Amino acid sequence: MTHTEKQVSPGLWALAWRRLRADHTAMFALAVVVAYLVALVLSASGLLASDWDAEVGVNYAPPTFVGAQTAAERGGSPAAAESEALPPENPLDPLKDIIRELRASAGAQQPVIVNDYGIPDPIGKELAEVRAELAKGGAAKAALVRRETLPFGGDKWGHDIIKKTIKGAETSIVVGIVAAFLATFLGTVFGAVSGYFGGKVDDFFNWFYSIFTSVPYLLLILAVAAVLQQKGVLTIVLILGLTGWTGTYRLIRAEYLKHKNREYVWAADAIGASHMRKMFTHIFPNVSHVALVQISILVVGFIKSEVILSFLGFGVPVGTVSWGSMLNEAQNELILGKWWQLVAASVAMAVLVTAFSLFTDALRDALDPKLK
Repeated sequence: MTHTEKQVSPGLWALAWRRLRADHTAMFALAVVVAYLVALVLSASGLLASDWDAEVGVNYAPPTFVGAQTAAERGGSPAAAESEALPPENPLDPLKDIIRELRASAGAQQPVIVNDYGIPDPIGKELAEVRAELAKGGAAKAALVRRETLPFGGDKWGHDIIKKTIKGAETSIVVGIVAAFLATFLGTVFGAVSGYFGGKVDDFFNWFYSIFTSVPYLLLILAVAAVLQQKGVLTIVLILGLTGWTGTYRLIRAEYLKHKNREYVWAADAIGASHMRKMFTHIFPNVSHVALVQISILVVGFIKSEVILSFLGFGVPVGTVSWGSMLNEAQNELILGKWWQLVAASVAMAVLVTAFSLFTDALRDALDPKLK
């Protein structure tokens, strides 16, 4: 190295990225998170799972590895089961003579279609003819065929569970990310103003902070949801963002209390820098890693909070799918022994939350100045 060459020391972010690359667990977790984000972008653009609401399977279509089920096992009506196989004649049925005469007049090859009470369906023959006509065309026949099994099963409407899970991930992840940015923004602004000015300003924000933290978090978000009384993705973002800023506020306030008396802030004050410039141009870049870690932590927490809200009925509206709404549907399906929607939503959420948590822990360690 010549005397004219200068050795540039790596900055905070360069050192953090160097530590992250050395952590194989963190990089694997980051790859999982990136895969979820790519699926989110493809789903939002309509390139993936755009037809999630298409009824491609029969009701409660089981996963392919489980095998097909009969109509009765799917929870269908007795009439649907009777249409597959004509039941034997009941000798105690008071209508057996009428049914026998109708069968004889219609011919042995045209059995009478009966309803749940054993009474002949007056339009059963016409309906059978209509179905036969609709099934003749090649395209129409392909459209009417509903698969007995799906790769990961179907719900009560025959929607493909894997596509529904991908579409639900779009809603849950978007809510988590946007609400995390909103909560971090509020916590950063409140913490910066409180820690920088101190005095009565600090006392006011501490009082405001104490009110929010004195109420249990779940009760707080349910109370805000009850006040807004509107179901929608934007409403959930506002609920989570307006109630989840307290942790960020506490950490940012502590950082500003520590940094406002350092030499570089005094130097900025000596050259006539305004309070806003000192807070967000000079101090904030030195504490921005705290805000970044808080965003990562809040994304995980808000995804779980959205699931809880949707599960309790305060979340996404009807017609919008999310992991929480899938779990809400799954609680009724478990009574019928249909477990695949619960497993799909739970596994998808568990994998993302675990990967995000591992990456957040590694990021926090990489940005910790004590490890430099």
